[in-house]
Amino acid sequence: MALEITDANFEETVLKSEKLVMVDFWAAWCGPCRMVGPIIDDISKDYEGKAVVGKLDVDANQEFAAKYGVRNIPTVLIFQNGEVVGRQVGVAPKNTYADALDALL
Repeated sequence: MALEITDANFEETVLKSEKLVMVDFWAAWCGPCRMVGPIIDDISKDYEGKAVVGKLDVDANQEFAAKYGVRNIPTVLIFQNGEVVGRQVGVAPKNTYADALDALL
């Protein structure tokens, strides 16, 4: 399962991570988000030990969604050394997310 990321742990988990971090910005009411969720869970297993993969519920945690300009969900951001280095908006196949991580690892 992907890590639960919140506004409270975002800085520690994402911005201060020495590993690559993929964050899925989602909401429970969002149909496309429910399609991406299992893909993100698979990616988290595939990249265990190589990258941090988590999900941030934008309804409960609005601070960092706003800070990074997440207006449409699902939006998946990839962070490296505290900076956004990748962005995928909308539903994409698993290989799109995996390729984005592979290109940076």
